[in-house]
Amino acid sequence: MEKFTTLSGIAAPMPLVNIDTDMIIPKQFLKTIKRSGLGANLFDEMRFTTEGDEIPDFVLNKTQYRDAQILVAGDNFGCGSSREHAPWAIADFGIRCVISTSFADIFYNNCFKNGILPIVLPEDQRDACMADAEKGANARIEVDLEDQTITLSDGTKITFELDPFRKHCLLNGLDDIGLTLEKERSIDRFEEAVSQARPWV
Repeated sequence: MEKFTTLSGIAAPMPLVNIDTDMIIPKQFLKTIKRSGLGANLFDEMRFTTEGDEIPDFVLNKTQYRDAQILVAGDNFGCGSSREHAPWAIADFGIRCVISTSFADIFYNNCFKNGILPIVLPEDQRDACMADAEKGANARIEVDLEDQTITLSDGTKITFELDPFRKHCLLNGLDDIGLTLEKERSIDRFEEAVSQARPWV
């Protein structure tokens, strides 16, 4: 998993509340077990018409937000079913950070396993990020995970809270497999000891 240290990028404003996982990646795209390729279908029913044409008013179709790496969202982002395809699609599109006042628990947990930093802020601070994002491509937001700060385009700094273990995992690019492999030597020693003690197993 790619490490997350600092991110300076365009933030796309998406003030809708209760954006669920079916809106993020509709059910017809859940057949794949690959993490790549889903970005093309991120917010599919919001981005495209039934004929496959782009909907010009959707934020990620606007020229200034096509390369957004940060999403500033309304309350309760990622609610609905527990599909891990939702963070897969977000990451594959190129978004590494989502800022909101609240997230659905399962989506929130899945973000960390896929290299995405979900930041929970009080409403007034989230609204400040939203207003900054609405300035367009010239307003870049910087996220520093080590310092746990967000710097807006005018220099305003916002601090955010994060569980130390989750922070450690993101900074070091550790998903569940990576965490297990950190204990590889201990696992090998245990298996060797078990093999000697119970050779019949």
